[in-house]
Amino acid sequence: MRLIFGYLIGLVFGTGILISGMANPAKVLNFFDVFGTWDPSLAFVMGGALVVTFIGYRLVLKQPSPLADSKFHLPTKSDIDARLIAGSATFGVGWGIAGFCPGGALPALGTGNTSVMIFVAALVVGIWVATWAGRRIPVTA
Repeated sequence: MRLIFGYLIGLVFGTGILISGMANPAKVLNFFDVFGTWDPSLAFVMGGALVVTFIGYRLVLKQPSPLADSKFHLPTKSDIDARLIAGSATFGVGWGIAGFCPGGALPALGTGNTSVMIFVAALVVGIWVATWAGRRIPVTA
């Protein structure tokens, strides 16, 4: 059942990314080009996602448990540390350079575009490097 829910959620998310145009790196990069060909549509997509998430979390978390598990698995860590800042900065720089974030790149894989495949390959390598480094670099609390 969890696999079916995961598939359906991914399908809805991917379809939304494609319909909104966020799988097109030029559209994303134009959002960051404030003094050139600025395209504010990404802000509307983000705003819509925030509204849905805000309402959804309030409705879902009122339930005693999720549909496909025995309990909710929510983050417990809330402190802002160097690893969080470094990861966020790396994500933002990569997004600004490539025009892709993981959420937009994975549905775009279906286009067969070489730049998408290179981005996803680099993403996988980056995840591997971060995991490898995370095991070797001590976390200070």
